[in-house]
Amino acid sequence: MYIAHIREKDGKIQTVKEHLIEVKEGCEQLGGKIGASHLAGLAGWLHDLGKNTTAFKNYIQLAVAAANDGDTRAPKRGSVDHSTAGGRLVYRRYHKKSTKNTDKMAAEWIANCIISHHQGLRDFIDPGKTSPFLKRVDEKKEADIEQGYEQANAVFFEQHTEAEMDAYFANAAAELEQLIAVMQKYKLPRITCSLLIKYIFSCLIDADRTNSRQFEEEEAAEAAEDHAPFFKRSYKALMKKLDEMDEAEDADHPINRLRREMSLQCDTFALRPSGIYTLSIPTGGGKTLASLRYALKHAIETGKQRIIYIVPYTTIIEQNAQEIRDILQEHDMILEHHSNVIEESDPPEKVEEAEAYDIRRKKIKLAKDTWDRPIIFTTMVQFLNTFYAKGTRNVRRLHQLSNAVIIFDEVQSVPIKCISLFNAALNFLHAFGRSSLLLCTATQPALDGVKHRLQLKEDAEMIENLDEVGRSFKRVEVVDRTTPSGWKAEELADFVLDRMDEIDSTLVILNTKSAVRKLFAELEKRQISGDCDARLFHLSTNMCAAHRKDVLKELIKALAAEEKERVICVSTQLIEAGVDISFECVVRSLAGLDSIAQAAGRCNRHGKEAIRNVYIIKSADEVLTHLKEISIGAEQTQRILNEMKENLKLYGGELLSKAAMQAYFSYYYALIQDDMQYHIQKLNQNIFELLELNKGYADGYLGKNGKAPELTSFSALATAEQYFEVISNVARTVLVPYNEEARELILDLNGDLKAGELGVLLRKLQPYVVNIYDHEFRKLDKNGDIQPLLHGEVLALSETAYSKQFGVETDGDGEMSLAIFG
Repeated sequence: MYIAHIREKDGKIQTVKEHLIEVKEGCEQLGGKIGASHLAGLAGWLHDLGKNTTAFKNYIQLAVAAANDGDTRAPKRGSVDHSTAGGRLVYRRYHKKSTKNTDKMAAEWIANCIISHHQGLRDFIDPGKTSPFLKRVDEKKEADIEQGYEQANAVFFEQHTEAEMDAYFANAAAELEQLIAVMQKYKLPRITCSLLIKYIFSCLIDADRTNSRQFEEEEAAEAAEDHAPFFKRSYKALMKKLDEMDEAEDADHPINRLRREMSLQCDTFALRPSGIYTLSIPTGGGKTLASLRYALKHAIETGKQRIIYIVPYTTIIEQNAQEIRDILQEHDMILEHHSNVIEESDPPEKVEEAEAYDIRRKKIKLAKDTWDRPIIFTTMVQFLNTFYAKGTRNVRRLHQLSNAVIIFDEVQSVPIKCISLFNAALNFLHAFGRSSLLLCTATQPALDGVKHRLQLKEDAEMIENLDEVGRSFKRVEVVDRTTPSGWKAEELADFVLDRMDEIDSTLVILNTKSAVRKLFAELEKRQISGDCDARLFHLSTNMCAAHRKDVLKELIKALAAEEKERVICVSTQLIEAGVDISFECVVRSLAGLDSIAQAAGRCNRHGKEAIRNVYIIKSADEVLTHLKEISIGAEQTQRILNEMKENLKLYGGELLSKAAMQAYFSYYYALIQDDMQYHIQKLNQNIFELLELNKGYADGYLGKNGKAPELTSFSALATAEQYFEVISNVARTVLVPYNEEARELILDLNGDLKAGELGVLLRKLQPYVVNIYDHEFRKLDKNGDIQPLLHGEVLALSETAYSKQFGVETDGDGEMSLAIFG
């Protein structure tokens, strides 16, 4: 008898045979969702084949005995390789002995998943023009290791016949042929093969981890939960809420009538087949509830397993998730997975309550690892990481994205470098995952018009007569006040105060923190001289999230007061998305047309006035040299403005029309096509190509070795994952002492922490983080304002360098108070 696991609490053994068969069955279930049950199943069946050896049996028994006795001489974890044997068996039996490309390809995919299931997928060809994959599965090893492989194979074939496994592999290869046929039907690029490998890997990782956990915790395997009853209850609860809104006093306001009509169109659209669709409801048009209405109805009609909201900013997630929780009233069925979610650290004191708390906390952690909830709110970062990030934790969730309704809110926020990878992921989920994907934004990017295009359905837009809707929804007039040289802070302050002679609230959005700071300082001077009687607000990313949240709360309160306060807010573009706020006038520094439209959504948001003005200006205080995307966006918006000056009827005479937005994105994307494939400067390669044909490294292998590799797959999976990050962290993360809670938490980091406390503490500190660029960091460090904690692993800012008005102060002119470091 060979051992896969030994249960910690009672020493019970799970045999290798039991574990392999159970993981195989789990993989079959998960792989079956895309027609890959045997491809995934064979990976599961052979993944721990290497545990069928005397060496591993001795290793695991010694490790458990040492742990029980507290012996520090336990064998080194992972010192006996058990993941290579299964991969070698598949490669040598079905790759080397076959002449069919589909057999070879199936063997490569399955073998890579097997040998990688403890670390992450291997490169078929790497930057050194070698094959890490072939080294693992084909190179001859030392005699004792080769004997171990032979023993593992012999034990397996004592339990299963060769004919049984050969027939199983034949089914796997047939599945691969079908998957290739689907690729050809949809004309999908070769990167799709890499995504299929990742999907099979996801099935293996989840089935393996789940079976190991279930054995350790003595849980029976559970069938996938049917969420249809929940979706039906939720649809009923949503309709009740919408009916209540129809009875409200302002229900007959033209905008509310239009919201109802668009919501109904989403309901009707839910009867359409699965596909990739767009929902272009104007800002303030109620897209959160309209998209939920579509998702619930579509899930019921088509048997979808879950609804996933992908949102660019955590502030929008918290806002939308709470709104939906309040309506559906089934909190445990909705999972939020993002950096701002904090688990409680202190369990209840009563034993029975503490046990229930432990169970619930464990379930929440498991749900985050597996996304096993019917409604999930997460970020674009988490979504893209599921496909492209390194390791095993993120990819484990990938299979949960199949047979789902996935709603991408503010989809124009996909980072430019990730656009081709994003489109490949969505095309994959539609063609293979049978998912429905909904792109929500008032400013639809033309993702179907780029080099590696998104395969939108014909008549993909849910809302009929969009231009007519736009005209009916029109609440602002966009006025071009740009000048060639732009306005300095003094001239811009004059312009803003002139507007304030007629109104009570103005929002000014500029592209850089320094320009915001200069204008704010100029307006403060005007307050002192008596030329400005408005209350001033400042918002920028120099302020931590908790600080910004408090300022926004105060700002909204000032704008909504019965006796309205006169208000001027000067902000970076962070206010443009996910903030339900309305000003009588908006001034926006020249930027991408999508940003102009988002800014316009903060003006006369609820249509209380007939029409209000949004002014486009050019700031002379902005230096956009290092902000390439903003700079190019601004140039293309200027191009559209110039075209409209020459032809007043162009784009229907509306800067924010669908036609103008399409023209803008076509101009913009044409100039940044080369940036969309995720360029890796260090390698002079792009990630899309590494996962596609990887031609550069494959040709290099031929040149180096004098022969082509014995492979049909060349992708550099590990290298692509190593360099992938959605948001390149070129800035330093620093904790800031914004308030008393932040100061106490930072102090706690200097104390003695028990196991597990550090993670909880750092999550609690998440709202008190600011990202600081190198030139700012050097200045703060020179002033003595950077304090290293935890042996330099965490950095904190001194109180003198953080002000209640501006946040981080690189000149160290924050408020003085008692030092918090000791």
